Amino acid sequence: MEEEANKVVSERKKSCVNCGAELKYKPGTTQITCEYCGHEETIVQHQDGLQELDLIPYLDEMGSQSHSEEIMMLHCKNCGANQHIEENYKSLHCVYCTMPLIIEDAYKEDWILPGAVLPFQFDQKKSHQIFSKWVKGLWFAPNNLKKAALDPQKTKGLYLPYWTFDAQLYASYTGQRGDYYYVSVPYTTKVNGKTVQRTRQERRTRWTPARGNVNGFVDDTLIKASHQRKNTIPQKISNWNLNALEAFNTSFLSGFVTEKYTIPLKDGHLSSTKEAEKIAITWAKRDIGGDTQRVNSVDMSLSEETFKHILLPVYISAYQYNGKKYNFFVNGQTGSISGNRPYSFWKIFFFVLFIIMIILVLVMLSK
Repeated sequence: MEEEANKVVSERKKSCVNCGAELKYKPGTTQITCEYCGHEETIVQHQDGLQELDLIPYLDEMGSQSHSEEIMMLHCKNCGANQHIEENYKSLHCVYCTMPLIIEDAYKEDWILPGAVLPFQFDQKKSHQIFSKWVKGLWFAPNNLKKAALDPQKTKGLYLPYWTFDAQLYASYTGQRGDYYYVSVPYTTKVNGKTVQRTRQERRTRWTPARGNVNGFVDDTLIKASHQRKNTIPQKISNWNLNALEAFNTSFLSGFVTEKYTIPLKDGHLSSTKEAEKIAITWAKRDIGGDTQRVNSVDMSLSEETFKHILLPVYISAYQYNGKKYNFFVNGQTGSISGNRPYSFWKIFFFVLFIIMIILVLVMLSK
């Protein structure tokens, strides 16, 4: 383990063999490239594949040190985000709120090494095009908003930390199976002023006791690993395809910001256990069968538990408008976009005024 950790640290510095400039990851490829002379190198992937770690030893602090390293961190005092700063990272503004970060406040902190990374699939220019197109399509947006969208420097690439958990699930359950059946129910109605008796079919449910056992493999339960006091990543863009995960290599991080997890592994595991309970209930209902089901109790156990610390890509844009901050998010894999936005009071006012004038004209014409 120690040898692997040292190997990762040694990969952190990547300089161009031709001109000495920084090599940065080229989104959508397995290459790191020099922006100055065009030199490219292939990212060598580990033959071991994705790093799955046994969970139980890592729930103990001693175990967590066996696959960890020390990284440089900057803490944003405005929004609370913890950002990993490479030695050659030049931007000193928070990716979430754009507030200045003080390099002298940098500190070192241990983290569990990522076991996998989902590399960015397109570059900042493309994300800015997606962002600009979305902004231009917004109704009643202030003109300043559209001008802000034209500045590529407002868009930053960020790797978000997540936990994933795997386990063998076994559960015994008790519940009820519901089977639908229909009965004819008489009713009266009025037809041409006369009272007529008719029947209609009503659905009923026949309940029978059920119990049994379910088991199976729970794969890659995804749990968010960082708290954002502000600017939470929208659920709308949290739709990554984890089948595209690559074995972790620091070269994928070059040129991007990496957020450190702030939700401990233990808390992430508790959340994943709750998700596993939901899965057990779903499996129990499927096992019960019938038309509908009730699950009264589930006794669940998990074994062979493993986990990964993974990094997932997102582009973020933030700017100030009338003293208020707005954030926009683009999924770095799929290109889906979401964000909050201001509205122009005057555009809405004149639009409403225009509608009122149209209504008045129509009323006058109708007379």
